[in-house]
Amino acid sequence: MKIIENIAKVLIPLLIGGVILWWMYRDIAWEDIRQEVTTEMDWTWMLLSLPFGITAQLFRALRWRQALEPMGEKVRRHTCINAIFLSYGSSLVVPRVGEFLRCGVLKRWDGVSFSRGIGTVVTERVVDVVMILILSAITVLLQLPVFIRIARETGMSMDGVLSSFSLTGYLVTAFCLILIGGMTWWASRKFDFLSKVHGMFQELKTGLFSIRYIRKRWLFIAYSLGIWISYFLHFYLTFYCFTYTAHLGLNVALVAFVVGTFAVLVPTPNGAGPWHFAVKTVLMLYGVSQVSGAMFALIVHTIQTALVALLGIWSVIALALQTRHPLKRDITH
Repeated sequence: MKIIENIAKVLIPLLIGGVILWWMYRDIAWEDIRQEVTTEMDWTWMLLSLPFGITAQLFRALRWRQALEPMGEKVRRHTCINAIFLSYGSSLVVPRVGEFLRCGVLKRWDGVSFSRGIGTVVTERVVDVVMILILSAITVLLQLPVFIRIARETGMSMDGVLSSFSLTGYLVTAFCLILIGGMTWWASRKFDFLSKVHGMFQELKTGLFSIRYIRKRWLFIAYSLGIWISYFLHFYLTFYCFTYTAHLGLNVALVAFVVGTFAVLVPTPNGAGPWHFAVKTVLMLYGVSQVSGAMFALIVHTIQTALVALLGIWSVIALALQTRHPLKRDITH
């Protein structure tokens, strides 16, 4: 039964993402995509965007290391970085497994308590939720005048926007929302089960509240800002790769970024499927054609996913060459 459950955890997310991707790209000719990538796309901007995908993970590793320090867990910097690289790379195969895997890396290589590691991961996620909610509020405030102006000048109403969605589009949106709700319920049940184990819960709680004892909180905040600024620039700069998005500007990119961030809550590898659908839909609202919007989402997501995979492979090699369980008092680098 356990084997079936584990297989399902891998196959179901892949199936969900695969079905959504098939539905979105079933009518698009692959020759058009090849031509877009080889002749029409400006690769300079894509190459400029890639370093920010790396800095986002570097900042996350440094922030995580800082969150562990108040509990006396002195972790080597490169261990934290490789653990983060591996966590994102592994989540391309099994969604969400990376959160547990990175804590396992710290336990195996630097002797860090697994439960405390999980607690700090929870702390990180709480901070990330706060950051994305603030970003969402800013986005709504920035774009509200634009939405009102467009509605007045074009006579477009909410009914008009919604009427542009097909029945399949509605079904995909509803399905994604149901999956997000199901994952939230599953996660709450899992953490409720962990809380019944007293010793583990105490260490989990210690990690969760470790942020209260972090020294140099301004640095923790700077890392958090660095993570999300890097994520945004990693996405925004790709707008200039294509003629049909280069003119849209910062605000449109911000809307697509926020909507896409919520879409990746659906448990598919790196948000494949839901992210494509969300970003394409936003671009269509700003005048980009359905084919161009879908092509943008496919190319950008594929290249950025390849970067995550390469960093994951790098981490496997680096960890294989790294010594394990050094004395904690000697961990200073």
